[in-house]
Amino acid sequence: MSWFILVIAGLLEIGWAVGLKYTEGFTRLVPSVLTAGTMVASVVLLAIAMRELPLGTAYAVWTGIGTVGTALVGMAIFGEPADVLRALCILLIVAGIAGLKILSPH
Repeated sequence: MSWFILVIAGLLEIGWAVGLKYTEGFTRLVPSVLTAGTMVASVVLLAIAMRELPLGTAYAVWTGIGTVGTALVGMAIFGEPADVLRALCILLIVAGIAGLKILSPH
């Protein structure tokens, strides 16, 4: 269950990272409130997952999900470059996340 919670926390991290774009420097109220709420929920779920998962593994997976997801959203929605080298770098992050999951004692 802790891995499921960690994945949800990582998905929420993508949500708040993307939400930051819409807050326009926290000058827009509704996007700012939604982004702040998503930030809090993401960190709370990370903390819950860390009750059973090792700190380094949980944090690295959480940030990895956020990094990969945010990069993909940036490419898909915001027209950021989607070249082969960027895709390779994203795959390396995914490989690192998978490796940490496989090697985790939980």
